[in-house]
Amino acid sequence: MELWDIYDKDKNRTGRTMKRNDWCLKDNEYHLTVLGVVARPDGRFLITKRVMTKAWAPGWWEVSGGAAQAGEDSKDAVLREVKEETGLDCSDAEGGYMFTYHRENPGEGDNYFVDVYRFIKDFDEEDLNLQEEETAGYMLATPEEIRAFAEEGIFLHYDSIKKVFEI
Repeated sequence: MELWDIYDKDKNRTGRTMKRNDWCLKDNEYHLTVLGVVARPDGRFLITKRVMTKAWAPGWWEVSGGAAQAGEDSKDAVLREVKEETGLDCSDAEGGYMFTYHRENPGEGDNYFVDVYRFIKDFDEEDLNLQEEETAGYMLATPEEIRAFAEEGIFLHYDSIKKVFEI
């Protein structure tokens, strides 16, 4: 069973945990998620397409990410998520933490912080090993192509993370 730490409004761990997807958070309680944007030195970004079996936003484009597990720090979580979803090891990549945003969903028990990272890594397409349960393909996209997906309404989190695509 996967557990997540519960954080207070100042992003400090409370010492309590919650079960994955057990939306029990009260007001001013949060869990931590991470997003890892991978850019190549040529200015293209690795984006993946969500599988059609996803309950939320199937077929949409996104960057790698997910929840930090209990006891896991933000950077370890993002490196794990990027590796699981794309096969890329970004532990030696340039870049790192960029910013945090948060979402509050009153009455839903699902409030969360999102730590956003950008890594710059020279990789070949042959280096990719996509997680089939999560991704239905990938694209090495320009910022303009990503913006176009966002304008179509099929790119997750774009309004919250768009500055990460400015190099």
